[in-house]
Amino acid sequence: MTDHWPTAITDIEPNSVRVRGYDIAELMGRISFGQAVYLIIRGELPDEATGRLMESIIVASIDHGATPPSAMAARTLASTGATLSASVGAGLMSINAHHGGAIMNCALQLGEISERATASKCSLEEAATAQLADWKNESIRMSGFGHRVHSADPRTARLFNLAREAGAFGDHCHTAMAVEAAFASLGKPLPINVDGAMGAVLADLGFEPEVMNGLFMIARTPGLIAHVREEQTRMKPMRKVMPGQHQYDGPEARGLPS
Repeated sequence: MTDHWPTAITDIEPNSVRVRGYDIAELMGRISFGQAVYLIIRGELPDEATGRLMESIIVASIDHGATPPSAMAARTLASTGATLSASVGAGLMSINAHHGGAIMNCALQLGEISERATASKCSLEEAATAQLADWKNESIRMSGFGHRVHSADPRTARLFNLAREAGAFGDHCHTAMAVEAAFASLGKPLPINVDGAMGAVLADLGFEPEVMNGLFMIARTPGLIAHVREEQTRMKPMRKVMPGQHQYDGPEARGLPS
């Protein structure tokens, strides 16, 4: 009989740190952050192409301006004089079913559509059309499609291309394309947004839906830190942080160095 509880994530010994069995000092400088995230959550190291795909998922959601609930919550708390950790924590706690949660919800819904196609022996687009009709009757929205700003989310195509390069463009990604086609055939074009693309790609990579919100949190944390620090250094304390009343004054559009 032992009073120890098990953990299979990280082994700590004097002068030794092993993450999922790998010496962390050997990982440093040799694997990307995307590969490290994959490793600690999934338990195995991905190949470089999958690591690049993971990096792209993190970069895609690093920030989306000052209006999302997480940024508003973080800035509002920072305006009171709260610490960086408290302010960022407030932003992270706002990531739930209706903010960031579309990633998990979309993955689950795409799975349902795919299963319907298999059970009914019909095409993915036929299954999507029928399932969308059922959900409409039940007042259930299809997550991961449409966007309040973008008519064509610029991040989606890039994620899908990287998924193809990594050999990870699987059933969920194909189903997402079928749903987009179904919406178009119904006269209601709703493109796949970045949440839907992330949900499809992560599901095809084998991630559990329950961790997908967490991956969004990992991605969004640096953006929240930037918003909090800007609030602390550029704005007056205890101001009214009003959504939609900001004006961008950062660098002009620029390309990557050659």
